[in-house]
Formats: sequence, C-alpha cells, structure tokens
Amino acid sequence: MERYQGKKVVIIGGTSGMGLATAKMLLDGGARVLVTGRSQAALESAQKELGNNAIVASSDARSLTDIDVLASRVKAEFDTFDLLFVNAGFSIPTPLESVTEAIYDEMFNLNAKGPFFAVQKLAPLINRGGSVVLTTSIANVKGMPGQATYGPAKAALRSFARVLAAELLPRDIRVNAVTPGPIDTGILEKAFSDKDAAAQMRGHASGMVPMKRFGTSDEIAKAVLFLAFDATFTTGAELPVDGGWSQL
Repeated sequence: MERYQGKKVVIIGGTSGMGLATAKMLLDGGARVLVTGRSQAALESAQKELGNNAIVASSDARSLTDIDVLASRVKAEFDTFDLLFVNAGFSIPTPLESVTEAIYDEMFNLNAKGPFFAVQKLAPLINRGGSVVLTTSIANVKGMPGQATYGPAKAALRSFARVLAAELLPRDIRVNAVTPGPIDTGILEKAFSDKDAAAQMRGHASGMVPMKRFGTSDEIAKAVLFLAFDATFTTGAELPVDGGWSQL
C-alpha cells in the first residue's frame, strides 16, 4: 500500500516551491491533496504539474473571506482531512527607515494573521490524530537587517504553534512548525532580474550557512511529512531545516 493512501491534505500556498514539492510527495504516496495559491498563472502551472488527482483552488491567504470560502470548499471536497500545511508567506526586505504601514500590515497579515485564522477555520475539519504544520523562518530567531517586519511576523507564527498546539491537544491534533533557511525555490531569480545580482546574493547567503549551500524544496517537504505523520509524540515544536544556520 502507498505510504499516504487514504490521507487527505490541505496545503495553503502549494502552487510553487516547498508547498508544491510537498504536494507531489503526498500524491506520489497515494494521498488526496488540495493546494491553494493566488496567481492564475501559478494555479494553472500547478494543476498541470500535479495532474488531475490534485485540487487546485484560488485563495488569498491574507483574506479572511477567502479563508471562509476555502473552509467550505474543503468541507465539500473532503468532509474531513488529516493534515493542514500552512505554507503561504513571503518577505519584503526593507530597511527599518523605509518600512511603511502598508509593508508592516502586509507582512503581518500574510505571515501571522492569515495563518492563525486558517487554523481557526479549518481545525474543526481535521480528524482526531491529525496534524497542522506551519512554515516559519530562521528570521524569527536571528536578527536580520532588512527583516524588521518579516522576522517578527514569523516569530508570532512560532508562538502561535505553541499556543495552538495546546489549544488543540484535547482533539488529539498536533501543531508543529518547520523552519526553512535559504531554500532553492527559484525566488532569487524572480526577485532579481539581473542574473549577476541573483548569483551574488546566492553566494552571499550560501556563505553564511554552515553547510555552505541552499536547501531544496524536497528537503523541506520531507521534514513537513515527518512532522505531520511520523513525529507522533511531538507537538508545539519547531524543526529547523537550515543547514545549521540557526544552530551553529
């Protein structure tokens, strides 16, 4: 029997990078998977890559209205499910003096507020013995210049992992966080139109990682699935997948 046969999974932020890699592993293991994203191009690309066995839904992780609609869609598609992977998020690197209220709100809405309400709205549909995995960041434990709003928003999400784990214990639902370091998702190439600038940034980041390389989306996916299905005596924890950057 395939490893994840019979499992039903919702991945918020699953149309690219780490979320997409996790969806692929689950589908290969026999699970049913619903992934969300915002960009129409990304939604279409993910559907093509994942195939007809995956459900690809348009949903803005910052919008409480969209989260309500998503909960109704999940109820209709799955009734109940086993894993909620809350992976949507991004950084807008900004020096302290340049942070605006709009940037501040964007970072907290996407990286803290949205995930909190996603768990609130979707937890009633998670089966007993199920799991929630949140994507935090090493920026929540390291003081990184330019991350004055992203790091604290991810730190709030880390705190939510503990509190939500305690809240959901009576329902036998575990809540943990995976904490990526630099991961090769193609985001640098998207952020920098200049290939030389992207390569320079990649080299700089790699140099700060004790293992001297970027991680892969598959390495994150394996950690997520470990927390979700194998780490059955673990809740409220954070698993760094960062080449040792936050630990050494």
